[in-house]
Amino acid sequence: MARQPLSLRFWFAAAFSLLLALVPILAPLIGQPHYVTMFSRIMIFGLAAVGLNFILGFGGLVSFGHALYVGLGAYAVGIMSFHGITNAWAQLAAALSVGAVAAVLIGLVCLRTSGLAFIMITLAFTQMVYFLAVSLTQYGGDDGMPIPARSDLGLLSLDHGAVLYYLIFAVLMLILYVAHRVVHSRFGVVLSGCKSNERRMIALGFPTLRYKLSAYVISALICVIAGMLLANLTRYTAPAYLNWVASGDLIVMVVFGGVGTLFGPVVGSAALVIVEEALSSFSLGLPWGMDDLISTHWLGLLGIFILVVVLQLKRGLYGALVAREQGSN
Repeated sequence: MARQPLSLRFWFAAAFSLLLALVPILAPLIGQPHYVTMFSRIMIFGLAAVGLNFILGFGGLVSFGHALYVGLGAYAVGIMSFHGITNAWAQLAAALSVGAVAAVLIGLVCLRTSGLAFIMITLAFTQMVYFLAVSLTQYGGDDGMPIPARSDLGLLSLDHGAVLYYLIFAVLMLILYVAHRVVHSRFGVVLSGCKSNERRMIALGFPTLRYKLSAYVISALICVIAGMLLANLTRYTAPAYLNWVASGDLIVMVVFGGVGTLFGPVVGSAALVIVEEALSSFSLGLPWGMDDLISTHWLGLLGIFILVVVLQLKRGLYGALVAREQGSN
């Protein structure tokens, strides 16, 4: 039996991943060392968007509360570092434990609803934890808290930007691989079945609540890991990481890249961050003060750009490529 040729989307994802792997090498060569930090942010936000897409794209659950889990991961690093605990594995264990308990309790409440009610309840829980973080004056309150030291991985020193970059890259690739295996497993098929017709899945004897709760917890823990990496990158944590606006940004990244595609959220994250950086620091020497106008009102232009992409490519940037291949088969 002849092997099927590798798809265009595979080659696109492989080329994009290779580009990410080469950034710490290429950035100094082109005189732009800050690209290492920018692409680190892209991968972290892409990782969180992959986590959200796990329930949004494959489970049909629109959560406006996943910034909560990003914030939990960031605060786990910040609070433990504040008390002198910098061991990365201890921080990881604490963050995942708290994140898992929170996801189970919140999921058991939220998943008994659907549609708009699900969205609003996830939003409500996020804002509750956000205001809790604001009230923690010992840890900076509304102003946030600088993190005295990055997580200690023993032989690997995260104080070196390239080491942290490749750690983020390795985690992203690992999560993408695991997500691919899960989505194409029996669990993933049942989850997709719940999205398409939950009543039929219940009639077939599947405990849909258990499957959706498991997916919600997995999704949340991916965001927790993203939050830990974000705290190490910025050496700072703040209630802003928990705000509903941050959850909205993750949804935009997923939609921008392609809902229900594995690599789409990473592409959406890259596109959004790069366009944001380009518009906010726009400087091409245009006449009549156009540069200042664009850099001052870049959010409005970003909104127009997103609107155009969504209207022209209804499946998103990477999703359009997937749809084109599926249509040609």
